[in-house]
Amino acid sequence: MEREMVLILDFGGQYNQLIARRVRDLNVYCEVHPYTMGLDKIREMNPKGIIFTGGPNSVYEEKSPSISEEIYDMGIPILGICYGAQLMSYTLGGSVKAATTREYGKVKLHVEEDSPIFEDVKEKSITWMSHTDYVEKLAEGFHVTATTESCPTAAFENSEKNLYGVQFHPEVQHSEEGNKVLGNFLFNVAGCSGDWKMDEFVENSIAAIKEKVGDKKVLCALSGGVDSSVAAVMIEKAVGKQLTCIFVDHGLLRKDEGDQVEEVFTNNYNLNFIRVNAQQRFYDKLKGVSDPETKRKIIGEEFIRVFEEEAKKIGTVDYLVQGTIYPDIIESGVGDSAVIKSHHNVGGLPDYVDFKEIIEPLRDLFKDEVRRAGLELGLPKDLVFRQPFPGPGLAIRIIGEVSEEKVKILQEADHVFRREIKMVGMDMELNQYFAVLTNLRSVGVMGDGRTYDYTLALRAVKTTDFMTAEFAQIPWSILGDISTKIVNEVPHINRIVYDITNKPPATIEWE
Repeated sequence: MEREMVLILDFGGQYNQLIARRVRDLNVYCEVHPYTMGLDKIREMNPKGIIFTGGPNSVYEEKSPSISEEIYDMGIPILGICYGAQLMSYTLGGSVKAATTREYGKVKLHVEEDSPIFEDVKEKSITWMSHTDYVEKLAEGFHVTATTESCPTAAFENSEKNLYGVQFHPEVQHSEEGNKVLGNFLFNVAGCSGDWKMDEFVENSIAAIKEKVGDKKVLCALSGGVDSSVAAVMIEKAVGKQLTCIFVDHGLLRKDEGDQVEEVFTNNYNLNFIRVNAQQRFYDKLKGVSDPETKRKIIGEEFIRVFEEEAKKIGTVDYLVQGTIYPDIIESGVGDSAVIKSHHNVGGLPDYVDFKEIIEPLRDLFKDEVRRAGLELGLPKDLVFRQPFPGPGLAIRIIGEVSEEKVKILQEADHVFRREIKMVGMDMELNQYFAVLTNLRSVGVMGDGRTYDYTLALRAVKTTDFMTAEFAQIPWSILGDISTKIVNEVPHINRIVYDITNKPPATIEWE
């Protein structure tokens, strides 16, 4: 029996994979493909429905992404979101122009008419808007179903042809009724059954890996974090002893983390586990380097070089496995999407890699989906719900040049922060929390003496998908205690600040 699926056509917006995540949360299988996908390929995929994503362009500009008008006559239900909605109307004969009042952020939506996509949706609700253009005149056969104070065409449809457009972003968690809108499109309009589960993804992935690898050898980049651990266990279930896991201790891990990773994977799993102590090698490469992108590229290339060297000791290795997940991909730039920052296992890869192919079994999953896959694979909860940690490690939590001394300062400060958060019982309610050693020094007083030492920044966020995040409102009394303990216990820090910026506009990490 052919698996039902929904096709998401990507027009270059930063929220695009969030749509896929929401669709999967509703137990409907979906795939994201560029808007340039040919109509023949779309017919071959036979999707139950198509979703057009948002994007940064204006549809009326000559070089903006567009799509053949023929797609609207294929009999496949289509939901256009933001740019996708504007494109639908514009392509079919409507007009789009710059709005006199730009809408960005939380905006109240008024549902004006009954619609299959607004079934059981409140008449008035908060939605997330992000647009400078709006549909001024609808295409023939369409009518308005929702408005906002500044946008008279916040939602519209041609129900006869199963074409629907929404100016707001239902995929963003700030849209109160967003999940209902997406669910209504999937079930009321596209007729999906919602029978796709994570166990199916895990089973299919293991089968696909087994078929791809055959009897060849596989090398896995194991950091001990959630992503690489889930990837490692998934590969091990597919190919067993053909897998060798290499853990590179680059000297940029959290306090005692290298020893903890070695202990977990040598005592609890039937893996070929090799630890490579390459701390000094990475410190030498990073000496004198301050630019964050350059640091990421150096670390990414050095990782690959270490793997190549270890692979030669093992013999011929055809495949390299990495725990890349989708936020890594989208922030490194996909298609027309803007590059935010390169990740060491995506944009940071060197041009030449001495392996037949790189396997990234988790590259289409968000962090929460990776955790669900980990539980499905039988990994222990304490490992599955471990704090996220970037591949380049503390190098991107040290602003400016990295040195062994700075690493030790940050390791101790971060350890105190994490210890105290756990002691007050907040560790499970914060999705990510860590310390950043800035390159700012300031005057302080300790005892009777003057100090001139580093400023440390603390960062804690709440998020479900790591694409958007809100800073955690840790009580001032707790932050005050943490600040006092860090300054008293960690040399060379005399000032503590707390980051109260959301994502967007900031990223979760500082570099």
